[in-house]
Amino acid sequence: MKKYFVTGLLIWVPLVITLWVMSAIVRLMDQSLVLLPQAIQPERLLGFYIPGLGAILTVGIVLGTGLVATNIIGQKLVLYWEKVLLNIPVVKSIYYSVKQVSDTLFSGNGESFRKVLLVRYPHPEAWSVAFMTGNAARPIAELLPDEHVGVFIPTTPSPVNGFFFFVRKRDVIELDISVDDALKYIVSMGVVPPTTRGRAAPNPLGRAQNEF
Repeated sequence: MKKYFVTGLLIWVPLVITLWVMSAIVRLMDQSLVLLPQAIQPERLLGFYIPGLGAILTVGIVLGTGLVATNIIGQKLVLYWEKVLLNIPVVKSIYYSVKQVSDTLFSGNGESFRKVLLVRYPHPEAWSVAFMTGNAARPIAELLPDEHVGVFIPTTPSPVNGFFFFVRKRDVIELDISVDDALKYIVSMGVVPPTTRGRAAPNPLGRAQNEF
């Protein structure tokens, strides 16, 4: 009896959690329907709520914005909009901070969150999976004796929270796994093993151990 119950849980728990997360995302994206005039909102026209219409509208808005922003006129409009935000004190700080992070993550340039590392945390005898966020900024790098890199160590089972540290570059181990596989490994608390991508990553483990 217990065996059948556990087997059923292993089938239903991942399915229910996946459906719950997807439902939350769709409902959040459906909020874009409030941008439409009330007279043409689907729920008002049809008399009932259809999940996903707002998600389609959201995707269309994002694609349309990207299409407009790639031409000359759109680029000028974006520059003008950013100049307007530059004159609003509080909004300026928030907007440009978020913009720098999003540009780093989604532009495809640089190494931020594209390298999976092993770092010693929370003590010299333990190792944690982390993501490289970049090299230390010049004001910080000038104060440190060796070359350091910024790393983000996500928590389990919620990887959106975590810790940010600067670690000596020679003390980290680059892993030959993708960011997606590393996230699955973290969320599953080590139950779902990652797969290698077919190249040999440098392993300074011996040297790192000798440092401590």
